[in-house]
Amino acid sequence: MTLSETSKLKKLPGISEILSKTGIDSFVFALGGMILLAWLLPSPGAYEGLVSLKSLANYGVSVVFFFYGLRLSPEKLQIGLSNWRLHMVVHISTFVLFPLLMLMFRFLFAEGDAGLLWLGAFYLSALPSTVSSSVVMVSIARGNMPAAIFNASLSSLIGVFITPLWMGLFIAVSSGGLNLWGVIGQLSLQVLVPVVLGIFLHRRWGSFAETHRKKLRHFDQSIILLIVYTSFCASFARQMFKDFSILNIFLLGICMVGLFFLAFSIITLVCKLLRFNREDSITALFCGSKKSLVHGTVMSRVLFPGSNVAGIILLPLMMYHALQLVAASIIAKRMAKFSEKVKG
Repeated sequence: MTLSETSKLKKLPGISEILSKTGIDSFVFALGGMILLAWLLPSPGAYEGLVSLKSLANYGVSVVFFFYGLRLSPEKLQIGLSNWRLHMVVHISTFVLFPLLMLMFRFLFAEGDAGLLWLGAFYLSALPSTVSSSVVMVSIARGNMPAAIFNASLSSLIGVFITPLWMGLFIAVSSGGLNLWGVIGQLSLQVLVPVVLGIFLHRRWGSFAETHRKKLRHFDQSIILLIVYTSFCASFARQMFKDFSILNIFLLGICMVGLFFLAFSIITLVCKLLRFNREDSITALFCGSKKSLVHGTVMSRVLFPGSNVAGIILLPLMMYHALQLVAASIIAKRMAKFSEKVKG
């Protein structure tokens, strides 16, 4: 091999570099690994004792949201309060547009086992926007950062009330009823109270949370992986996936792709009709089209307590999570390049 050929090979991008450009990170693979582990070894995750992986995950959730509250600066949130038209677009997209679009897809899924996949997809559509990745994508695309922080944070709090309301329409039929106020109360204790406590302690410990942001992110992801593992363990242990065909899963994937790009296109059109500037449009697009895996895994434990179908319910969310990371990352980087050309 010649020297020139060797230098050309060195210039070829590695697998990690290619994956980073598409938005896929190790966490996406870890999610798939948890599903595989649950299939191979379901017993530890399916165990329901006084000291179990499920109870450990429940305690971890409150810690996750406490540190999330610590990282929220009240001053930064106040900056984005005045832009009410942008706030309305983000939250109507998140909590109204998505569920209505998912209702349109319902005819694709028959009742029974495929109906459970639709229920999981509808659960995804009713979830709040993700916080960290929304803000990161807005930052990459050169959008309105204060508004992104405000809307992504507010969405996570609103979801504690709105998501159970939407799910109550269908869980009542599929699982014999839903104690709506009990669910909202439990979610408030598990999500809202730790967040509010963290916000109050931001001035004292906020710098600590920022300094250890990377370590806390790994902790967040570990809790999510634990919840995913225990949820799928229960489903695999009771053979809940045995009647699902490859066609069902493929159809679900197509549905998730269609949901993302349809919602993204509608939000783009609304931003043009309202004559948003470029920065506000970017914030509306990324905050309004993303869904939170953190809230989805947490709320599934409350909305489907002791349920064998939790793994099935979470499957659409994990598929959408991977899709939104890839698609949003590519779109954000293209927007950033366009902004640089305009300024240049």
